[in-house]
Amino acid sequence: MWDPAKYLDYADLRARPFHDLIARVAASAPRRVADLGCGPGNLTVSLRERWPSAVLECADSSPEMVAAARSRGLDATLLDVRDWTPAPDTDVVVSNAVLQWVPDHGSLLRRWVSSLPAGAHLAVQVPGNFNAPSHVLTRELAASPAWSSRLADVLLREDDAVSSPLEYANLLADAGCGVDAWETTYVQPLRGPRPVLEWITGTALRPVRAALTDAEWERFRAELAPRLDAAYPPRPDGTTWLEFRRVFFVAQV
Repeated sequence: MWDPAKYLDYADLRARPFHDLIARVAASAPRRVADLGCGPGNLTVSLRERWPSAVLECADSSPEMVAAARSRGLDATLLDVRDWTPAPDTDVVVSNAVLQWVPDHGSLLRRWVSSLPAGAHLAVQVPGNFNAPSHVLTRELAASPAWSSRLADVLLREDDAVSSPLEYANLLADAGCGVDAWETTYVQPLRGPRPVLEWITGTALRPVRAALTDAEWERFRAELAPRLDAAYPPRPDGTTWLEFRRVFFVAQV
C-alpha cells in the first residue's frame, strides 16, 4: 500500500529528477500527454501547466495514489502500467520512478515504442541506487534469520531492477528511436530524526511494509534504523547527505 502523505515527505527533493527529465522533452504542442505512475498527482499538474492544450491522461496502480491525484482535479485511472496501451494521438509518455517495479520492462518499452506515433516522446526516469547502503542494508536485514521467512522474496534482487543509461540507449536505438540517455547522482540534504529511514519508507520499503503486520513493521524499522544511522551520520549542522543516483532517457519515435 502506498501512503501519499509519506511519499510527499521531502516532496521538493523527490521532484528534482522529474523536472530534469521533463526539461529534456522537446515536444511543443502534443495532442495527448500520458503520465504513467502519476502518484498523488503533485507532479502531474506541472504537465498540464506546460502543455495546457493537450489531453492529460494519468494512471497509477495504487488506489490511494489515484484518490490523492483525483483530489487535485486530475482524471486519474487505476491501472497497472503493464496493461496500458497508447491512444493513437499520444505524443508524450512520462514514466517517473515506476519501471523499477516492473521485471523485464525492456519488452514493455519496445511495445510502447511500436505503438506510438512517429515523433512521439517517451520520457523515463528510474532510481539507480539499489547498491547504495540504504538498499543493501535493507536487503541484508530482510535476508537475516529473523526476517527471511517473512521477507524471502522482498528486495533481494533489486540490484538488477534497472539497466544502465547505455543499455537503455541501445535498446531504444535498436527500436528505431533517437535517444538521449544519462544519469545523475543528487546529493540530497536531509534533516530531522533518522531522515534516511523516513526517506526510504515512502518508496523503497513499500514491499516490506506490504508483507508485514503493523507490529512486525515497527520492529523491522526499529532494527533497520541504527544500521542506517551508522551508514549515514549527520553533519555537525544537522544535515544528513543522501547520495541519490537516477537513470534517465528520452526517446523520440
